[in-house]
Amino acid sequence: MDVWSIIGWGGSALVVVSLLQTRILRLRLLNLIGCIVLVGFNLVIGVWPMVGMNAVLAVINVVHLWRLLRHRHDDAEYAVLRVNSDDAYLTHVLAAHSRDISRFNPGFVLGRTPYAFLVQRGETTVGVVLAHDAGSGRAQIDLDYVLPAYRDFTPGEFVYRRSDVFTDQGFTQVLASPRMRDSSPYLNRLGFHRDGDALVLDLA
Repeated sequence: MDVWSIIGWGGSALVVVSLLQTRILRLRLLNLIGCIVLVGFNLVIGVWPMVGMNAVLAVINVVHLWRLLRHRHDDAEYAVLRVNSDDAYLTHVLAAHSRDISRFNPGFVLGRTPYAFLVQRGETTVGVVLAHDAGSGRAQIDLDYVLPAYRDFTPGEFVYRRSDVFTDQGFTQVLASPRMRDSSPYLNRLGFHRDGDALVLDLA
């Protein structure tokens, strides 16, 4: 097998692998790279219909990536809705993703959580944040879960950036869940800082 055949098969493999991704951003990025590789490969061997098709697909991926990244941290794209902990839809979302939640939050058990929030992008639920009163004006996060397709966008940040979600309840600080300690880059970006053994966010 010559070098160009390897490149062609590699590009095709990237396109196939991209379609197996659950994360939208990763899907678009891998698909774009695969299309660019296939444009080059088909240019060399002179298969012009495939050059045209992959060039168009590459442009489509670039446009979608631009749109996704442009609104990645845009407050206008997301809404934070407070719901009751026994809300039927919240229970459905948590049950539907229970295996994934357990994978990233071992030991998490849904109980009566006084503060439950759904993060919405349009009509789509993209995340769930659950918390309780830890005393001394602190809200303790019990769960910060993002659905797999939106995991590259960290939509949970909108719950913390919308400080009125917690300050309206009399809280002055938010404590990160102990299960989120491995998410320190994400938490640091949001303004969490270490206070003893806890990671704390001071609310405006």
